[in-house]
Amino acid sequence: MDGLIHAAILGLVQGLTEFLPISSSAHLILVPRFLGWNDPFVDSSAFDVMLHLGTLVALLVYFWRDLIRLLRAWLASIRDRSLAGDPERRLAWLLLVSVIPAAILGAAFESFFDRAFRDAVAWIGVFILAGAGLLWLAERWGSRTRDLEALTLRDAAVIGLGQALALFPGTSRSGITIAAGLLLGLHREAAARFSFLMAVPVIAGAGLWKARTLVGSGLEGAAVEQLVVGVVVSAVAGFIAIAFLLAFLRRNSTAVFIAYRVVLAAVVFAFLLDR
Repeated sequence: MDGLIHAAILGLVQGLTEFLPISSSAHLILVPRFLGWNDPFVDSSAFDVMLHLGTLVALLVYFWRDLIRLLRAWLASIRDRSLAGDPERRLAWLLLVSVIPAAILGAAFESFFDRAFRDAVAWIGVFILAGAGLLWLAERWGSRTRDLEALTLRDAAVIGLGQALALFPGTSRSGITIAAGLLLGLHREAAARFSFLMAVPVIAGAGLWKARTLVGSGLEGAAVEQLVVGVVVSAVAGFIAIAFLLAFLRRNSTAVFIAYRVVLAAVVFAFLLDR
C-alpha cells in the first residue's frame, strides 16, 4: 500500500511541477529524500520518465486541436514545398527546429546527467536558485510585445537550446523555455504555450526510449500497479496545471514561482546542513 501512495504522490508532484516553472526533476528527486522513503522503484529514473508519459497524455488531451492543425500544416508544407504565408505551417517548422537541441543532447548525455546529479542535492539547490534568477531577469528585461506569429528561426533555436539545459535537475524545462521566450519579447502566455507545444515530441521521445528498458527488464505486479497509479495521477494533475498556468499568465507575472524557487532552494540547503 505504501508503494501505491508513494506513486500517487509522485504522480501529483510530476503533473504539477512539469508545467509550473519550478522543476519536476528536482521535486521527483527531493520529495522521496525529504520524506525518507526507501522505495527503489519510485526512486528510479525509469519511473520518473514513465511519469513524464502521464504529462504527455495531459499535453495531448489539452492541445489535441492545436496539434492536429499543426501536423496538417506541416504535412501540407512538405507537400507544397512552401510555407505559403501560413502562420501554422511556419509555427510547425519552428517547433520542429526548437526540439532538435534537446533531442540530440538528451540522447547523448541523459544517462550522464542522471548519474552525475541524481544524488547531488546541493547542486540541485544551486540550479533551482539559478532558475529563479533567470526568470527574474526575463521578467525584468522582457518586452512582452510579441506573439507566436513573430517568432523567427533564431528565436526557436534559442528556446530549444534553453530546453536542452533542462537536463540539469532543478533548472525546469518549462521554466527555462518560458524565461527564454520572455527574454525574446514574447507575451507570458505565448511563451508558455510555445513551451508546452515543444514539450510534446521531447517528452514522447524520452518516454518511449526509456519505456523499452522497462518492458525489457519486466515488472512485478506491484510495480505495474504503482506505474499505472503514478501515470494516471500525473496526467490529471498535468492537465490541471496547464490550464491553470495559461490562465494565470494572462494577468500575472511569474513572481510567485520565482519566490517559491528561492524558498525551495533555502529548504534544500537547510536540509543538507541538518544532515
